[in-house]
Amino acid sequence: MLFDEYYLKIFEDQNRKGRWGKLRAALLCDFKTIPYTENLTKPYFMDKASVIAARMLRLPESGGEILDACAAPGGKSLVIASHLNDTRLISNELSAERRRRLVDVLNAHLPPETRKKVTVSGFDAAALAAGRSERGRFSAVLLDAPCSSERHVLQNQKYLNAWTPARPKFLANRQWALLSSAFLLLTTGGSLVYSTCALDPQENDGVALKLLKKYKTAVALDPPDFAEGEKTKFGRIILPDVCDGMGPIYVARFRVL
Repeated sequence: MLFDEYYLKIFEDQNRKGRWGKLRAALLCDFKTIPYTENLTKPYFMDKASVIAARMLRLPESGGEILDACAAPGGKSLVIASHLNDTRLISNELSAERRRRLVDVLNAHLPPETRKKVTVSGFDAAALAAGRSERGRFSAVLLDAPCSSERHVLQNQKYLNAWTPARPKFLANRQWALLSSAFLLLTTGGSLVYSTCALDPQENDGVALKLLKKYKTAVALDPPDFAEGEKTKFGRIILPDVCDGMGPIYVARFRVL
């Protein structure tokens, strides 16, 4: 099968021979969710790896705006919102259908006073920085980018049959457009977290490398400081075969100089 051949080669190239079989089996298992409850009106069930990724964003001590650039279904926005002080959060989602779900999640789980601090928007995050007035607007940006989501591909025969190697390449281009825009939206000293649920390095470290190469002295790596998972060249990745079913989640963190 083309999909298996592709990912088998990736993991062999990364000197993890024999890893793909175990990882594939773990991906076919159901998500192991946890109830996230911090400062919410009721629990929201989500992958612990997603909680970890959202917590990596360095929030401003006071004031300013935070952007969750691709926020649906809303779990990571809840994690950020649960730690807001007098800061505002923009939870953005381009898809109207997914945006409706995002609103429902925020309304159902956030206390009224916290909910007032969260605005839902529907712009294309990859294009926002084209408006120069928006550049430097945010103190922190979380970009949980659309990705290959191999777990979902493996669990749906229709998606698996339609998969080709062109898919991760196409998505990496979209991710780069989103990440470069997110960087330009940040103020000096701002925190940027880039995450995906992809396995393919071209969607993870490959996109991070583009940011570091393009902006050079204007950006610095701020390595994520969680213990779970394994180190990559520019971040960390949590994989379900060795992390008790969590993930996949890749996280890279940057600071604007």
